[in-house]
Amino acid sequence: MDGQAVEQEAGPIFESSGPEAGREVEGDRTLRMEMRREFVLVMMLASVQFTSIVDFMLVMPLGPQLMRVLGLTPDQFGRIVSSYTIAAGVAGFLASFVMDRFGRKAAFLTLYAGFLMGTFLCGMAWNYPTLLAARVATGVFGGILGGLALAIVGDAVPESRRGRATGALMSSFAIASVVGIPVGLTLGTRYGWQAPFLLLAGLGLPVLFLALRVMPPLRGHIREVQPTSIWRKTLETFGQANHLRAFALTVAMMFGGFSVIPYISLYLVGNSGIREDQLFWVFVTGGLLTLFGAPAIGRAADHFGKLRVFRIVAATTVFLLIAITNLGVVPIWTAAAVFGLLMLSNAGRMVPAMAMITGSVEPSRRGGFMSANSAVQHLAAGVAADVGGWMLAKAPDGTILHFPRVGWFAAAFTLVSLWLAGRLRSARPSYAPTAEDQSASSR
Repeated sequence: MDGQAVEQEAGPIFESSGPEAGREVEGDRTLRMEMRREFVLVMMLASVQFTSIVDFMLVMPLGPQLMRVLGLTPDQFGRIVSSYTIAAGVAGFLASFVMDRFGRKAAFLTLYAGFLMGTFLCGMAWNYPTLLAARVATGVFGGILGGLALAIVGDAVPESRRGRATGALMSSFAIASVVGIPVGLTLGTRYGWQAPFLLLAGLGLPVLFLALRVMPPLRGHIREVQPTSIWRKTLETFGQANHLRAFALTVAMMFGGFSVIPYISLYLVGNSGIREDQLFWVFVTGGLLTLFGAPAIGRAADHFGKLRVFRIVAATTVFLLIAITNLGVVPIWTAAAVFGLLMLSNAGRMVPAMAMITGSVEPSRRGGFMSANSAVQHLAAGVAADVGGWMLAKAPDGTILHFPRVGWFAAAFTLVSLWLAGRLRSARPSYAPTAEDQSASSR
């Protein structure tokens, strides 16, 4: 009797708690599956960023071989380097008018296929005109990919995990610096300068097919897009105060980095007593610190707030910019440490900043805005590098003059970015994921 009473008393307890426990288990399972799909998507996007970054950066260390084999003048080599950035900036600006009229998946697959074709054509080039044309083609497609990848993260990843996803995306730069550039340079030296471009094109094909399978259509934003003239689209993209603040923040960050970074190697060799063969360890150090530090900064941005983390990291960047441009003669470990911390802080401030910029735009305008922002970023980086070069001079003994001035110049723009970041405002979501997106992402 007592056993039956216990069973009768226990029965209702298990009946009432069973459905609730089942719902909790199902909720946890759904969350894990969602996070797993997000991980695959972000890793795929990071792979795309890796190939595009290596393709862009690889031309510079291959410069001596390109000039020797193709018989380029310094002016022609400079045009090879700048053609990518200029083409990327112009293409990004034009894409901002039409990007939101297409699903993110369709646009991404088209652009990445074009980028891989351009990279392949770089590997098949045989003289200056063909290589220049291939670099322009690669820049047209590759320059838009970065902004579109951030738009995809903004659409597919919830705000609570967006900083971490952006940090993983930004870590592709560190991997490219640590692995891609040294391996590509070694291949170019051993097998010819075309080899790394052909390898990059081959490595990108599996990523393209993976994107075709795992990426949801992401077409929900199209419902909010109304057909408009090019002038109205321009006004929508560049006429809103919050958009202009985001563009200004991007420009300030580019001037706060690219006016200094391109000339650090020249300064370390000419002024700090670092040998050229030691630069490998300097860049490896920067890449490793960024590889592990950028995701950690992304997690901190999610936990403590993106604006707060941005201001802390950017303020640190100010001191490191002044330090790197005033080093003097130092041992290799000092140069590597200061450079590595600067690379970490430079990439680290981009993580919360890009998450804030992505969240400041309505989803219906995000694709076009991020394409325009990518164009602004490319053009600002190019102008910043030119301004930094105009401020510098080379002494007869090979030392670099006036680099401290460039450091203060970059530090001033970094301080301005602290103020601009505080003026950004988050946009409210204007659409929910469609049933098509949800069903595709559940497969």
